[in-house]
Amino acid sequence: MKKYSPAAILLITLLVSFAYGQKSLETIKTSAKNSSETSKFFPMEDLKPGMTGTARTVFSGTKAEEFGVEILGVVPGWVGPKQDIIIGRLSGGEADRTQVFAGMSGSPVYIDGRLVGAISYAFPFSKEAICGITPIEQMIGIFEKDEDGTPSARRPRIYSFAELAATEWNPGLPKSPSYTGPAGMSTDPGSPLGVLTGQTFQPIAVPVSFSGISQATLNAFAPQLLQAGLLPVSAPVGAARPGPMKKADENTLLGGDSVAMHLTLGDISMAASGTVTYRDGDKIYAFGHPFLAAGSSSLPMSESHVVTVVPNLNNSFKLAVPDAMVGSMTEDRATGVFGKLGEAPKMIPVTINLQTTRNKLESLNFQIANDEVLTPLLLNMAVFNTIAASERNLGDLTLEVSGRIDVTGQSPVTVDRRFGGQSATRFAAASMVIPLANLLISRFDDLAINGITVNMTAVEGSRTATLERIEVDKAEAKAGETVFIQAFVRGDSGRVFTQRIPFTIPADTPTGELTIAVGDGGTLQQKEAAQQLVPKTLGELIKTINEIRKNDRLYVQSYRVTKGAIMGVNEMPNLPPSVLATLNSGRSAGGFKPTVQTVVSEIEIAPAEFIVSGQQSIKIEVVK
Repeated sequence: MKKYSPAAILLITLLVSFAYGQKSLETIKTSAKNSSETSKFFPMEDLKPGMTGTARTVFSGTKAEEFGVEILGVVPGWVGPKQDIIIGRLSGGEADRTQVFAGMSGSPVYIDGRLVGAISYAFPFSKEAICGITPIEQMIGIFEKDEDGTPSARRPRIYSFAELAATEWNPGLPKSPSYTGPAGMSTDPGSPLGVLTGQTFQPIAVPVSFSGISQATLNAFAPQLLQAGLLPVSAPVGAARPGPMKKADENTLLGGDSVAMHLTLGDISMAASGTVTYRDGDKIYAFGHPFLAAGSSSLPMSESHVVTVVPNLNNSFKLAVPDAMVGSMTEDRATGVFGKLGEAPKMIPVTINLQTTRNKLESLNFQIANDEVLTPLLLNMAVFNTIAASERNLGDLTLEVSGRIDVTGQSPVTVDRRFGGQSATRFAAASMVIPLANLLISRFDDLAINGITVNMTAVEGSRTATLERIEVDKAEAKAGETVFIQAFVRGDSGRVFTQRIPFTIPADTPTGELTIAVGDGGTLQQKEAAQQLVPKTLGELIKTINEIRKNDRLYVQSYRVTKGAIMGVNEMPNLPPSVLATLNSGRSAGGFKPTVQTVVSEIEIAPAEFIVSGQQSIKIEVVK
């Protein structure tokens, strides 16, 4: 064994002691930091009825004011499993005038200088300012991420051709947990729970200000807005313009300050106002209840100033005007919203151009939230509003829509449609929304939408017609020969118009009976043998959307009787009897759909003066 000198032993001892001391120092520092953080918060277990504290919120301008809070008790598990609610009573200061008001959500409550939580819930129609307070530990805890966790894989979804080719958008919005009535009446009209209105806590309303959106549009979309948790309780304010992000300092968005979350920015602006509960470095915690329960999100977050709080017997609310953008809201969950200062939001640029019936060009430019639920709804409103603000809302109108959705690394999704009649405005708006919604719910990780452009032309009157009958110039023809189809269409005025359509029989068509069908794209799409698809790639989905038949023009389709099958979206005509027998075996079921006719060819007819609907078919004989 090697022997060490006394000097060496002393040196080793000193080094070990120094290393241990450093480690102990780090441990002490970490413990001190955790203790410091914990000391900022008032422990839930120490709360007692009768305790008093203070709360902070902005009643006017940008400076938060204090008022009193008395703790009445704690209701365990009210928000959710292990998510309690603290009951308090407000008094003093401006709170005596306003009571609990829309926009107060997130106002911090302190006892002995330590943060208890956020004012977030209220009883509708309460005669006293009774509120629910979300504990700060629950607000912070729900946003803590598991660094070792891996996100679950998203599987491609099944699409039906019917939804891809639809002319009306049915959003199917989930019922928002947010405040869904002007006075806290979250139950549906006629619901048996209606008798309990006012007897249960509701999230305090988040006032949403609109600019560039007419009241008529808000009324038209009120059911969808309420279902999504968007409540236009404040008067319209000035449009918020996209601009450079303001650098945050030590006074940016502190507890009690007013904060705004933008849904759109630009010529059309929508912003929701609430209150900051707690700032931790560049982390912002606010509201104390969900805004839209959207989960992961990316909405512009800005400072705001309050014009005034309007006391109202029905529902008091604050009028707030957004100021400079300072970051983005990245999470929206059960116990509040979470944002980061200095983080740029991911918005989608939108341009809408409308050539009016007065030959005037109306152009709008704005940015819209990137969210699979919100984006289609907001774009639908914006397109509808653009048309309704410039054109007649009663009577017939024809609208031509051409647009594109630009996607990173992919061909753009293109839209080229026409709509006529009293529902033209609604259909025109949906023509852009439907492909956008299908992209957003596609679950492809490489989806990145770079911009949306909508070009529209309005024409007075409804240029619609119905296909009444068709004729062919010969009953027999050879493969490769051209036949002429005469289509007779009747317009809204009753006049009958004709259109001569040349159609060449494919050269490889076998002899026998051949059916020729003429119809609008929507009608033919409904009669397709293949009705569903599961796209394997984003490019395949975009290609399918772009190839969907259009319901504003005619198609000529020829088909003949065969024995085949549809497997997935693939048509297999003229299968051998042995294959058909195997598919029809009693030992298996499903996986295929038998077909008795096969499409031989199809051509798209260029759009005519009229938007023609309907379908007619006729048979001819293919001879040698």
